[in-house]
Amino acid sequence: MRRFVLCAVICGCFAFFPAGTLTAKAPESVQSPALQRQIAVVIDDFGNGMKGTEQMLNLPIPLTVAVMPFLPTTKKDAEAAHRLGHDVIVHLPMEPVKGQRSWLGPGAITTDLTDEEIRRRVEAAIADVPYAVGMNNHMGSKATADKRVMRIVLQVCKEKGLIFLDSRTSYRTVVPAVAKEVGITTLHNDVFLDDVYTRHHVMKQIAEVKKRLAANESCIVIGHVGPSGLSTSDALRAAIPELKGKAAFVPITRLLPLPEPFAAQGLHNR
Repeated sequence: MRRFVLCAVICGCFAFFPAGTLTAKAPESVQSPALQRQIAVVIDDFGNGMKGTEQMLNLPIPLTVAVMPFLPTTKKDAEAAHRLGHDVIVHLPMEPVKGQRSWLGPGAITTDLTDEEIRRRVEAAIADVPYAVGMNNHMGSKATADKRVMRIVLQVCKEKGLIFLDSRTSYRTVVPAVAKEVGITTLHNDVFLDDVYTRHHVMKQIAEVKKRLAANESCIVIGHVGPSGLSTSDALRAAIPELKGKAAFVPITRLLPLPEPFAAQGLHNR
């Protein structure tokens, strides 16, 4: 697993940064507005040989590749992503409000499990995905709204030195509140690119990304391999040149907030 530097925040929370990623910040006067903004593209549902896997992995930008555990190509996809320089995270299957549990795949986190079983499954999922530096939820609209469940998930992430990305599949998510209680920094999705499986919709969502970047310093977007894999990868490839003029593409680990002692010294998480 990738080495991390552990930085303690004065309030007692912790944030994890890939070793060697803290560098001096360039003077504001020499940074263009575009380069001050950052976009992180997360692609979900790797691990089962899904449509668009190769096309996504070979996009000419850094990605965050979310790999589901315990599936036929879990290790292959995680290793390929790491070899290509992408960040790898565990795409943890979690119980939704609607839908069949059979859709989740093996090792899913459901709200009827005991505390001990939830912990065991989260730890096993992390162990099954090589090079994982973080985790996000696959589905999970019910589980991410359950404080007991998320307290265990986030505690394990903290213990293992993994960040957690809230995919925000539910407006009832308790991740921010529980993360504060546990003492772990989390990130959250801003835009789903392909919640509708058409290239036209993906382009519409990319336009939304541009709007967000005009008003915010960063934007996290989530796309998928699978039914929309080819449409999403094609639309992303076409949009990359224009988006590069608006922001720098980064993995999500580069969007972690900088701990106070480093921020005071003018350091920047690159």
